[in-house]
Amino acid sequence: MKKIIPETDKERGILQVTIADERWYVKQVTDPATKLPALKYVPSVTWIAGHYPKGIGFYKWLADKGWDESQAIKSAAGDKGSKVHEAISAILRGEEVRIDSKFINPSTEQLEELTLEECDAIKSFVDWKNENKPESIAWDVTVFSEKYGYGGTIDYICKIDRQVYIIDFKTSAEVWSEYELQVSAYKHPIESGEFNVEGFTEVSDIKLAILQIGYRRNKAGYKWNEIEDKFPLFLAARQIWANECGGQAPKMREYPIVLSPAVTVEQAMAGKPEVSTPRRKASVSAK
Repeated sequence: MKKIIPETDKERGILQVTIADERWYVKQVTDPATKLPALKYVPSVTWIAGHYPKGIGFYKWLADKGWDESQAIKSAAGDKGSKVHEAISAILRGEEVRIDSKFINPSTEQLEELTLEECDAIKSFVDWKNENKPESIAWDVTVFSEKYGYGGTIDYICKIDRQVYIIDFKTSAEVWSEYELQVSAYKHPIESGEFNVEGFTEVSDIKLAILQIGYRRNKAGYKWNEIEDKFPLFLAARQIWANECGGQAPKMREYPIVLSPAVTVEQAMAGKPEVSTPRRKASVSAK
């Protein structure tokens, strides 16, 4: 069983816990009853938004590909998206990113060179950045909402022509409804003052956008999508998540390190129950 616990916000002590198909954000809080330190778990924005109905287009694609192939495609797309995201973060930090730069593949946990598709996506981001000249405010920002019970990570906050945007980067060809819910959820803890981003005070008029990179349906290679705030729909998805997944923390199970010890063939056979062979009755044919 693969478990990943990266630290996403060191100053606030926020961890991201990924176990199988669950993703949680956790931080230390004070228990209101006991006044003692306690851990507060909330589900991730992406996990919640994934419970929103995906629409007829997605289900047609799923029926066409079949379950096994669709899962393989989603896994490969996730690996590509993670590597591209890491490369973009490096660019925003001012680091050099080359066509032979290596980034971690989440599936293999190995450093890998960029593929042609990944290079296309990164170059399209650079082209968008050079053309639109965004003023960076923050990137890879962890948001934690105790009020609504969720956590997530914002890809990018910037100003373009004096307008503040929260932007989510996507390497997919489609903008599914759940993506719109994700970026809507990032906005509200900041806009309401529940969650503060260092150095970011202009929170009264934040717009939302999804930037598709490595986009193959136009010459630019990217597509800019301004998104309507759909926070009420996100809260509806949060209710669906609560009904389907329940619980306030990851499922805790204790297992012995060795599930079954190794034994010799003789020991295995000695413990094997005897199998009796049923006797057949002789049949006599009348002549």
